[in-house]
Amino acid sequence: MIQKLNKWDSAQHLKTEEDIVAYFEACLEEAGDDASFIAKALGNIAKARGMTQLAKDTGLGRESLYKALSGEGNPSFDTILKVTHALGLQFRAAALNT
Repeated sequence: MIQKLNKWDSAQHLKTEEDIVAYFEACLEEAGDDASFIAKALGNIAKARGMTQLAKDTGLGRESLYKALSGEGNPSFDTILKVTHALGLQFRAAALNT
């Protein structure tokens, strides 16, 4: 019997605010200089919360959000700020350990 494997979807595991914050913090730490990693992480959070509501809250089109937050798009920093604000998240500055 062949067992079908499902593709991992992080959004399915982001059920609480604590889950979302921990996930976003971990992604920020792991991303390094990879901006698309952060965009994809925000896309996963947006899917968990509801892309339609995010589109309403940001004033951006749902389809354009899917593309921008796919990890393959190239969203402007303005878009990233609108999305993080609408999701109730924020970036925090900290000194790098050198």
